[in-house]
Amino acid sequence: MNDGYVAVIPGGTGSVGRALLPLLVARNFRLAVTYLLPEEARLVEEELDLDEDRLMLRRVDATDRIAMEKFMQDVVDTFGPFQVMCSLVGGWAGGRDVDETDDVRWDRMLDLNLRSAFNAVRAAVPHMRGVEWGRIILMGSQNAVDAPAGQAAYNVAKAGVIALARSVGAELSDTNVTANVLLPTVIDTEATRAALPYADYVDWPKPAEIAEVINFLASPRSAVVNRAAIPVTGNT
Repeated sequence: MNDGYVAVIPGGTGSVGRALLPLLVARNFRLAVTYLLPEEARLVEEELDLDEDRLMLRRVDATDRIAMEKFMQDVVDTFGPFQVMCSLVGGWAGGRDVDETDDVRWDRMLDLNLRSAFNAVRAAVPHMRGVEWGRIILMGSQNAVDAPAGQAAYNVAKAGVIALARSVGAELSDTNVTANVLLPTVIDTEATRAALPYADYVDWPKPAEIAEVINFLASPRSAVVNRAAIPVTGNT
């Protein structure tokens, strides 16, 4: 497939993003990716080996509204209108019941998971209303549905991401732009194995498996899917 489109991927240098980017490159997408860790950006540059006319990497704090708005405008100024916005920014911190959750943990989980997604969506929508087709894809969590004990801040933040995707999908119902959210369980990455060394990770969903779902959603073929919260949980 040779689409020749543009994809904006905040947080695209993480494990899922690095599995997704080659799939989009194979479809001739130009990519605009944000990062926080320089070592992750270097890995993406080395793995993709693309010229500047195909890959834009910018260090952006996704919790900063102004920085995200500037990034989206820079994408349009450099590549033109974009069809796909897939926000992969997020993080997990559990281990606290509601009555033991301090303000720092609460604010961190909401900022990292919900505010980042909100900033990305809010900055992207004005640039997507006029595209022939568009796809907004967010990363939620099965925790938002199951709400396991000891993870209230994370659970609430990811539940907000579901509501955000459904809200913007409804608001864009008069366009050809859809909005959906994926609900993984614990994703099988080096970081999660290190954080949960005694867990049985055999059935955890793999970054490459989640990337394949995103790749489908990031295409005209997925037009029938809108405002959906899609489990990508494997056998967990």
